[in-house]
Order: sequence, then structure tokens, then C-alpha cells
Amino acid sequence: MISGFHCISKQPLNRIAGGRILGSKVVGKRTLILEAAMMAMASKYIFGGEARLADKMGNGELYNKNEDYKQLQKEKQLQRLKNLKNSRPMEPNYEGHIPLWPSEKLFLFLVSGIRSFYHPENGINIVQLGESTAIKPVLDHLHHTMLADPIGRRILKDKPEVKENTLHMETLANYPKNTFGYQFYTWCKRENVTPDTRAPIKYIDDPTHAFIFKRYRQCHDFYHALNNVPIIIEGEITIKALEGVNLGIPMALLGTLFAPWRLTKIQRERLFDIYLPWAVNSGLKCKPLINVYWEDLLDKDVNEVRKQIGLFPPPDLRTIRDQRRKELKDLNEKYKNLKEEYN
Repeated sequence: MISGFHCISKQPLNRIAGGRILGSKVVGKRTLILEAAMMAMASKYIFGGEARLADKMGNGELYNKNEDYKQLQKEKQLQRLKNLKNSRPMEPNYEGHIPLWPSEKLFLFLVSGIRSFYHPENGINIVQLGESTAIKPVLDHLHHTMLADPIGRRILKDKPEVKENTLHMETLANYPKNTFGYQFYTWCKRENVTPDTRAPIKYIDDPTHAFIFKRYRQCHDFYHALNNVPIIIEGEITIKALEGVNLGIPMALLGTLFAPWRLTKIQRERLFDIYLPWAVNSGLKCKPLINVYWEDLLDKDVNEVRKQIGLFPPPDLRTIRDQRRKELKDLNEKYKNLKEEYN
């Protein structure tokens, strides 16, 4: 029994002991394999990276990488421009020109028209509406008007730019106070604008038409300054009405028709009673404003300029508005005093 017991008990112990010996050998082998794999990976990153670096140096790739990237980007940009150009109805006719298909111009007109009605303070909307409605018959008419006048022909030949550096605005500040140049300078300072705020032309195809419309756009502030009309919504509608009647600009006529309905009742009455009649009458009687070489008139007496053009200012809009505010203030004071007396 005892010997049997020993025989039975030794066999499992040997198997257990053998199992332990076998397990330690397996663990040792696995450790060696893992260490070898880690060393191989490290060698790959370290020595393989150096090898790749050496290959690139040998091939000269490190020295022209930036140049190749720039060239690739340039080729991609040229390809994009080529694709864009192929999608346009024509080649650009001048710097900044963006040719549009008729359907695109119609869409631009609709979108800019709606935006201009609800957000007239955003100049981009007005600019896009102006160019999308500047149709060829209107621009042809303005072109013929300029060709029929010696001053208009000189403007077409000289193609002057109305900018701060060409007008020498700081020099205008030293002009005599009765000159148009000084009046223009003081008006710009009071309204916080400069001639450089006018946007370039983009969507008019013909280069001559583009210049004519740009000339109209750049001279807009001269009309304001000569007539002492401020840049507020009533003043803008007044000048737009003057431009629409005198020059036939569609956007100006549209603004005259629709913009007044955004005004208050008092503003609309004032516009219809005083300023729109002045704009229509003045626009019909004065010379075509597109044929005025304003740059030649800056050193002239402002009243002589008005006589020469046939354009005389309306009642001062700011003064009328100030009087209206003063009347309302006085009425409120009287009402307050009466209320205190009864109480």
C-alpha cells in the first residue's frame, strides 16, 4: 500500500515538475523572439530611415523638394484657372473682369435686388445690382453722349481715375473755402468717406462700357458734395433719382421706385414733397453729368461750377431733419409740462 501510494503520488508530481520545467523553457524562447523582433523593428526605423535619407540625398531629392512642390502647386493653380476659363462665355477683357452667362447675370440681378432692398447699407449689394442691370443699350447711349461732347471725348481719351492720390485730397484742404475742391474735401470729411471706397468693375464685358460705368460710379460723391446732400437713405435716394433721370442708369431708377417704401411716413413725405421733385427737375435741366470733367473744376468757385452745369442744391436735408427733431423735442416738453400741471 505504501509502495503503491508512492508510485501513484510520484507520477503526478513528476508531471507537474516536468510541466514547470517545460513552461520555463517556453517562456524563455518567447522572450528571445520578442526581443529579436523589437531589435529588428528598431533597426528598421533607425538604420532603414538613414538608408532612405541617404538614397534621397544621392538622388538629389532633398534639394529640390520645395521647388517641386511649388511647381506642382503652380501647375494645379493653372489647371484650375484653365478649367474656370473654359467654363466662362469669353476670355476676360480687362483686369478683374469676370464674364458671366446671361443666366448668371439674371441670378445676380435677382439676388442683389432683394438684398439691396432689405440691406441698402451693404455696398456690395448695390454694386452688384448696378452692374447686373447695366445693360448694353444704356451703356451705348452713354457712350454716344460722351462722343457727342468735346469734354466727354476727352474723358474717354484720358480715362481719369477718381482716387485720393489723383485728387490730392490734402491739397484740397488748403484751397479757398469758396472753391468746389474745398467743398468736396469738407463734405468727404463730414461724411467720413474717401474717393478710394468705390469698388472696381467686374461684370461688364465691354472695356469701354466698363470704364463709363466706373466713371459714373466714381463721380457719385461729386454729385453729393456739389449739392450738399448727406449720405443717409433720403440723401441716397435723392441722388439716385438725379442720376436716373439725367443718365438713365437702371439701378438708380429702381432705387428711386422701391427704396422710398422703406422710409418712415415723415421721411417719405419729405422725399416726395421736396427732394424727388428737385431731383427730377434738376436731372432734366442740367447738362449730362457723365460729360463733366470734375477734376478740372476743383479750383473753381463752387457757385460758378453750379451755374456751368446747371445744377443747384436743394434745401439742406440735415437742417430740415434737425428742425424736425427740435420740433418733436419741444412738443414733448410741452406735453410733459401740461401733464405735470394737471397732476
